[in-house]
Amino acid sequence: MTGTIRSLRVFIGLLWSRRRKYSHVLVSLSGALAILSCAACTREPRIKTPEAITVGFLADAKRLIPLLASDSASGEISGWIYNGLTKYDKDIKITGDLAESWEISSDGLEITFHLRRGVMWHDGVELTADDVVFTYETVINPRIPTPYSSTFGPVKTVEALDKYTVRVTYHEPFAPALESWGMGIIPKHILEDKDLTNEYYSRNPIGTGPYKLREWTTGQKIVLERNGAYFEGVPGIERFIARIIPDTATMFLELKFGGIDFMGLTPPQYKLQAGKELFNKYFQKFRYPSFGYTYLGYNLLDPRFRDRRVRRAISHAINKQDIIAGVLLGYGTPCTGPFPPESWAYNPDVKDPVYDPDLAVKLLGKAGWTRGPSGRLEKDGIPFEFTVITNQGNEARLKAAQIIREHLRKIGITMRIKVLEWQAMLHEFIDKKRFEAVIMGWGLSRDPDMYDIWHSSKTKEGEFNFISYKNEEVDRLLLEGRRTFDLEKRRGIYHRIHELLADDQPYTFLYVPDALPVIHKRFKGVEKAPIGIWHNFIRWTVPKNRMEWYN
Repeated sequence: MTGTIRSLRVFIGLLWSRRRKYSHVLVSLSGALAILSCAACTREPRIKTPEAITVGFLADAKRLIPLLASDSASGEISGWIYNGLTKYDKDIKITGDLAESWEISSDGLEITFHLRRGVMWHDGVELTADDVVFTYETVINPRIPTPYSSTFGPVKTVEALDKYTVRVTYHEPFAPALESWGMGIIPKHILEDKDLTNEYYSRNPIGTGPYKLREWTTGQKIVLERNGAYFEGVPGIERFIARIIPDTATMFLELKFGGIDFMGLTPPQYKLQAGKELFNKYFQKFRYPSFGYTYLGYNLLDPRFRDRRVRRAISHAINKQDIIAGVLLGYGTPCTGPFPPESWAYNPDVKDPVYDPDLAVKLLGKAGWTRGPSGRLEKDGIPFEFTVITNQGNEARLKAAQIIREHLRKIGITMRIKVLEWQAMLHEFIDKKRFEAVIMGWGLSRDPDMYDIWHSSKTKEGEFNFISYKNEEVDRLLLEGRRTFDLEKRRGIYHRIHELLADDQPYTFLYVPDALPVIHKRFKGVEKAPIGIWHNFIRWTVPKNRMEWYN
C-alpha cells in the first residue's frame, strides 16, 4: 500500500506541474489518494523540520510591501516581516507596536506617537521617526498603486518632532486613526527615490518584524527565518514556511503526512476526518466564528445587474440554508450584510431576503425578464445568462457556486462557473472589471470603517470597490462614520449602512463561515483568544524532547 500511495503522489505531482493540460483529472486523483492514504491517520506524521512551522497557503504572495499588499497571502506574510505603530492585542484592543505610547489631543485632531528606541531594521539600521514620515508620504503618493491611500486622506500633516517622536495632525476627527497606523512602516534608507512597483523590492523586503525573508520560490514556498534582534524578544520558532498548495484536499493530505503543520480545515475535513481519535492525538483543533463573510458580487457596470430588482430577485432565489448545510455542514451562519454578528456595528434588525423563488420571478418580470418557450428567462429575445468566477483551491466557494447555479436554473437563469488561479483572477479579471459576477470573501478589520470597499470614489484599478457600487447616502454615512468618535453615534451610522446595503443587495451576502484551524501538537503556548490563535505566535515553542510533543 505504501508503494502505491508513493507512486500516486508522484503521478499527481507530475500532473500538477502540467495542471493546465491535466486539471480535469487532478481532483479525482487527489480523492483517490485520500482514500488510499487513510492509513496516514494511524501513524504519527513525519516531521522533517520540527523547529519550523509550515503553513498551507492556497495562493502565493504577490508583493511583500505592506502598502501594496492587496491580497491575503501578501498581507499575512508581510505581517511577520513588518510592524506598524499600533496593533490589536488578544482581546481586540489597540496597543502599541513600534510606538510604545501616544497622546491624543482633546479635539481629536492630533496624535503624538513616541517610538520605541533601539528598534532595528533587518539590515541593522535603527528605525526612526523619518521612516514613519516616509511611509506616510509614500502611501499618499498618487503614483503608488496602493488601496490604502484613502485611510490617510483625513491626515493634514505628519511631522518628525525628533528622532523618536511623530506628530500626526488631522483635518477632521478620524475615528479609525489608531487602527490605521497599524499599517507596516517601510524603511526610508532603502526605498527613498526607488520605484516600489519594481519587483525587486517586493521580493527583497527589509522590515523590523519578528521574521525576515530567507527564500521565495515562486508558486512553491516562502521561507522566513526568525529575527534574532527583534525588539520584543527572539521568536521561539526558528522558521515560518508558507507552502503554496492550491487545493484543500492535497493540503489535508500534506497535513496528515507531516508536510505542513497548520491549515484551516474545510467543514467536511473538520467533521468527517478530523474527529478521529488518532488525528486528535497529533493535532490541536479550534473552532470560532471568522471575522468576515463570503458573498456573490455583481459587476454593476453590467446593465442587467445595475437594476436593483434583478439583484434582489437573485438573492430571493438563493436558499442560504442549503449552502450552509451542504457546503459548511452547519459550521457557519447566514450573512445579512457587510458586518458579521461578532462586530459591534452589526445590525440585528436587518433581515435576509427570504428564500422565495416565486417572488424572484415576479421581480424579474417587473425588470422585463419573462420566461421564453424553453422555460428560460429572456429579455428582447436574449436569454439571461452570466458567468460567475471564483478562485482555484477554495472548495467551499466552488460548491456554493454549484448550489446557486441550481437555484437560479429553477427560475430560468443560466449561470456558468469559471474557476481561476487566484492572482490571475485578482489582477486580470477583478482589477480590470472583466467579470460579470464573482464569489469571494472579505476578512474584515475590527474597526467597521468600510470606506475602501463601498465608497464610490474607490473604484479604480486595484481598489476594493471593484463592483462599482454607488449610493450617495452610503457615501455620506461612510464619511460620517470616520469622523465620529462617539461609539453609540458610530453604531447608529453603521446600522443604517447595514440597512442600505441589505436593501440594495450589491452583493448577495451569503454566509459567515466558522474558522476551523488545526495545528500540530508539538507547538506549545498556542492560546485561543477573541482575536484568534496567532496573537502570541512569537512565544510559541517546540520541546526538544519529542516525548513531550503529545502531552
